[in-house]
Order: sequence, then structure tokens, then C-alpha cells
Amino acid sequence: MPSFLSRNLTPNLIQNISILKKNNSKIISSDNENFAKTPEGYNNFNDASVHKNLKKIWIESYGCSANVADAEIIAGILKKNGYVITHDPKNAELNFIVTCSVKDVTEHRMLYRIEELSKTKKPLIVGGCLPKTISSKIEKINPTVSMLGPNSIDKTLETVTSALNGTKTIHLTDSIENKINLPKERSNPIVGIIEIGSGCLSECSFCQTKIAKGWLTSYRIGDIVRQITTDVLQGCREIWLTSTDSGCYGRDINTNLVELLKSCTKVDGEFKIRLGMVHPLFLSDMVDDLIKIYMKSDKIFKFLHIPVQSGSNNVLKSMKRNHSIELFINIVNKFREQIPDLTIATDVIVGFPTETEKDFEQTIDVIKNISPDTVHISKYSSREGTVSSKYKKLPSQIIKHRSEKMSKICNHVIEKRDAFWYNWRGPMLINQTKSNYVLGRNYAYKSIFIKKSEFSNLNLSYKLGDTVNIRVVGKFRHSLEGKLV
Repeated sequence: MPSFLSRNLTPNLIQNISILKKNNSKIISSDNENFAKTPEGYNNFNDASVHKNLKKIWIESYGCSANVADAEIIAGILKKNGYVITHDPKNAELNFIVTCSVKDVTEHRMLYRIEELSKTKKPLIVGGCLPKTISSKIEKINPTVSMLGPNSIDKTLETVTSALNGTKTIHLTDSIENKINLPKERSNPIVGIIEIGSGCLSECSFCQTKIAKGWLTSYRIGDIVRQITTDVLQGCREIWLTSTDSGCYGRDINTNLVELLKSCTKVDGEFKIRLGMVHPLFLSDMVDDLIKIYMKSDKIFKFLHIPVQSGSNNVLKSMKRNHSIELFINIVNKFREQIPDLTIATDVIVGFPTETEKDFEQTIDVIKNISPDTVHISKYSSREGTVSSKYKKLPSQIIKHRSEKMSKICNHVIEKRDAFWYNWRGPMLINQTKSNYVLGRNYAYKSIFIKKSEFSNLNLSYKLGDTVNIRVVGKFRHSLEGKLV
């Protein structure tokens, strides 16, 4: 199986994935974005050393699941056209990095990595969000670098060919070609990551992704269904539907998220859909219908990622989120009333420039009220080109203090929520293997690990994509612990 990106690909609920050397793998957390100095790139079914006459490409990717999907497509396009995707950067004749710019600390890591790759003196292509947001900073590091915008994937082959021939190319104009039903090399053979669109309908004052990906472009339901069908036939057991904002899907093509899910769940095969982040604003007119499809279909993980960002209406207004905290709570309560075991993930920004101590306490109250299963806490960071970058910032000590306090409260809330699952029995889909344990997900997308000794003691074998029956006996860090039954 391909081991590019990372053999240990784990979906982070706030959609932050760091692609790292497999023996030094770390997931990006709220304030500890550690990137390895030598990230593991894509590998191929065939060892690159066998193809001595073919051009070898090293690819590494950072950021959200949409970036992972882009990197898979880039690798697929290149492999189809005769290139070898190497697992050893020393063998590469060209380096390709798909970047993320969600926070300032992430941007700094990306620029550092671009500088490191530039030192190899090999042709370099920078993709992802950075080329659309800070291209001048990239060119300052490496004037010869080629750049590919997040919506210019169809220019991959042209850009790589030109770079290998010593010609710099920059493609930042959005393509009319949708990023779906294209060749791809999966980072995890049982996970199909499908972009259902690009861009969004919001104008959040803190968000730089909007600058990179622009306004909403939804892909046709029929095209998405065909991609799911292909992925399932090729062995995928998890289907991730991802987008800048899945909640506003279809608003530009006279359809909506509910209609998409209805069609997707009709695809034959044994799989479950993980729906990507949804903005509360766009659920207001379809929450009841969305709950119905969640309850009706066993092909949807009982999982909802719905960011709150702040519990204060004043701060939400400054953020230009265009929804009230009352709407958010109403949506969550409706889901929890009908699906008590639903896994809810949310995002919180602490230290936004207009956040007062009262605003912060209101956010704490909301977290205690809704009892989410997962909370991604971000310290506010100013992003170049955004509206909020012009606001007067809070002192760093205040932001740090609020982040620490919020983390403690969220950990306590999550501990209580996890206790809900103790002694639960049921099936778990194996989607990762580590050195001493395997990881998987249950129907509510709860992360569960099982020690490998459980299998060896019973003389049982396993592989990715297998379903095993387990009992939850405890937890360790961010995963529940299971035993075979």
C-alpha cells in the first residue's frame, strides 16, 4: 500500500493534519504545531529505485483534508504521466510542497520548510494556500520557485514539466475544471477523501483561507456520487466529504447538503461517510432534514463538526460569522435530542481582538452547556490581508492565560463525555496501524485503539478495513481503549 503523506493518517476534527516522518509523527494541536524537518512524502506501489530512467518526485502536504486530497490528486496525475513518486527525498529530482496558511505559526513553519527544500538546489513547486496569500514571501526565499494555487491542480503536469526543464511557472488563476474524478494516489487505502467543492459563502474577518480559495464552487452531485462509487469499488471503507465549508454546499447550483447526502448514501457497498466542517449559519434552514438523514442512514458517521468560535454575540459580530450563539446552541440541542450518542466537534478562538473577559466567560459557559466531544482551541493570530488584522490586538499574556484556562475546562468536559462510552460494545473499523496497537473508529467516529497483543493472544490476524467487535475499557490521551470481544 502507498505510504506517502503518512502511513498514520489521522483525521483531526478541526481538519489539521501534519504529514510527518513516520517514526516521528505528531498531530497538529491547538498551540503545538510541530513539523518534522524531514516530512515523509508520497510513496508508490513501485520502488523508485527500479525506475532509474524515470523522473522522481517528492511530495509533502500540510493542513486540512482538502490539502491531503489535493496532494493525492497531484501524485495521481504525475504517476499516470510516467513520473515516480519517491519515498526518499534524497532520490527526488523535484520537490513539491502543498502548504497551509491557517495560522501565523503554521505560515512560519511553511516558510521554514520552503527554505529547507530550497537548500537542496532541486526544482521546487509550492502549492496549497500560501501562493495565493503570501507569494512575495515565497519568492523572497527562492526566486526560482514555481507556484500552483489550490484551484489550479489541472496545471500540475505543465508546472512539473516546466520546472524540471528549468522554467519557472506560476498558476494562481482558478481553473474551470473541478477537482473530482481525477487520478489519485491515496495516502490511506481505505479512506477516500473527496472535495465536494471549493471556497465558501462567508467572509469571516479572521480567515485567510477565503483569500486563497475564494467564493463557493460546488461540484455536481452526480460527479461526487461517481467518485464515491469508484472509491468504494477500490476498497475504501471511509469516505470523507470535505470542503472549505460543507454547510453551504450546493447554494450556488440550486441544491444543498441534504440532497447530496441522500444521493451519496444510495451508493452500494460497505462504507461510512464522514461529513466535513459545517458553518452553523447554513444549517439553520435544513437542520431537521439533516437530522433525519443522519438517523435514517447507517452510511453516515454520527459525527458533526460545527465551529462555535466564540460564545459571545458581540465577538461573533466582530468575526463576521453572521450567526448568533442562540442559533448554534439550538442546532446542537436538536441534534443531541434526536441522536444522544452523536460525536460533536467544535472550534474556539481565544483572544480575538474584541474579546473581553465577559465574552470569554460566555464562551466557557457555552462549552459547558453543549458538552462537545472534541474542541480545537486556537489562540487568535493575525493573518495578512484579513479584516481583523487591522484590529488592536490583546496582550499576549491575556491570550495565553485564556488559552490555558479554556484547555483545562475543555479537557474536563471531554473526560465526562468520553465516560459515556465506557463498557460500550460494538464494531470498530480498523483504519490505522501503529507499532504496538491498531486504531479505528466506531459508528460515532470515536477514536479507539486496541493493543496488538489482543490479536496475537487470540491468534487472530487483522488488516486495514477489517471490522472487529470490541468493548471500551478506558481511554488514553485522545482515544478510547478497546478490548476484543
